[in-house]
Amino acid sequence: MWIQNKNKKQSNQMKLENFLNKKVTITQIKSGLKFNDRQKGSLIGLGLRGIGSSSELTVTQAVLGMIKKVSHVIKIN
Repeated sequence: MWIQNKNKKQSNQMKLENFLNKKVTITQIKSGLKFNDRQKGSLIGLGLRGIGSSSELTVTQAVLGMIKKVSHVIKIN
C-alpha cells in the first residue's frame, strides 16, 4: 500500500508542475470571516479582500499551497 501512495504522490506532483509559471485568475466566492488565522492569511497572501474580489497571480509552489488551504472559498479561472 505504501508503494501505491508513493506513485499517487508522484503523479500529483507531475500534474502540478504543468501549472507552474502560468498566470491564473483567482476569485473569492465565500466570506473568510469565520476562518482561522492561517486561512485568513492565505486569502490576504493571494490578494483577496472580500467576496467577489479577484487577483491574477503567477503560479509558484507557495501560491499552490495557499490555493490548497482555501480551495473551498475560491474559484480559479
